Amino acid sequence: MKVSRWYNNRDIRIEEMPTPEPGPGEMLAKVISCGICGSDVVEWYRLPRAPLVQGHEIGAEIVSVGESVRGYKPGDRVFIAPKVPCGKCFYCLNDHFPQCAEIKERLPGGFAEYILVPRELVEKGTYRLSEKITFDQSTFIEPLACVVRAQRLAGIKKGDSVLVIGCGMSGLLHVRMARLKGCKVAAVDINKMKLEYASRMGADMLIEAGDNMAEELVARSGKKADAVMLCAAAEQAMKQAWECVDKGGVVVLFAVPGPDKKVVVPVNDFWMKEITILTSYYCGPPDITEAMNLIESGDIIVDDLITHRLGLVDIAYGFQLVSDGRESIKVVINPHEKA
Repeated sequence: MKVSRWYNNRDIRIEEMPTPEPGPGEMLAKVISCGICGSDVVEWYRLPRAPLVQGHEIGAEIVSVGESVRGYKPGDRVFIAPKVPCGKCFYCLNDHFPQCAEIKERLPGGFAEYILVPRELVEKGTYRLSEKITFDQSTFIEPLACVVRAQRLAGIKKGDSVLVIGCGMSGLLHVRMARLKGCKVAAVDINKMKLEYASRMGADMLIEAGDNMAEELVARSGKKADAVMLCAAAEQAMKQAWECVDKGGVVVLFAVPGPDKKVVVPVNDFWMKEITILTSYYCGPPDITEAMNLIESGDIIVDDLITHRLGLVDIAYGFQLVSDGRESIKVVINPHEKA
């Protein structure tokens, strides 16, 4: 079978390897669709494990099951989570599923024609897809679940004013999710195409990123934002997040600068204004279930975010599109499609 092995963003190789056979408790799945996540192109995050087969936004069809597998059969359409929490440790019991101390198994990368699903993910991380969810739509389940969790942690509710900084795929999902909740949403980006997408997602206000964002936000809405969802990793974007949050508000760091960047937090100013800073990078099983329900019901539309569908042999171009960020929103790899 063919796999895409990532060495860095400029060195991605299509390689051949044997198609695995499932052992007891395992399943072999045919990858139909796998999205390129923004985190896939963040080299400081990925390089320590390179070379590797990436891809964690997976829609697949079961090909064969190993001995003792129950509840799944060849032909079943599934979404497979990239990792699963134990559900029993201190962190899981306190709703910190992404921080589970017992995670050992991870899904083999989905930028491949087939994947071998390990026992733990068969038992706890495989979700049968409704016929109403296409394989391409299933690539949004994990990122939408992350959005669901971040907004839940932030306590975002009807009537809140929400500012989304960075209108890539995740930022646009934040826009759509906040609008679904009945929030007033302002969207910020330097890219006019992405601001146009934000408008289609329902953003009430579009702001081009610049030095006077806070002033423009107040001038146009009457106040700063109750919640700022930071979905851009630029240092300037983080500075703007600090400037745009209202008293008693919350800043959610959904993206962060590289570890070599020094971030200055205006703690003295925030202390007097009772500002909350939250981080959120992944999701838990309840968030995955909610995301699937939102897509199945049509409450969150995702198809219009797909700008490119590529075969596995064109994945280097897909990574280029996502790294550049100017012409793409969601890039989906279909490993069995030709170039």
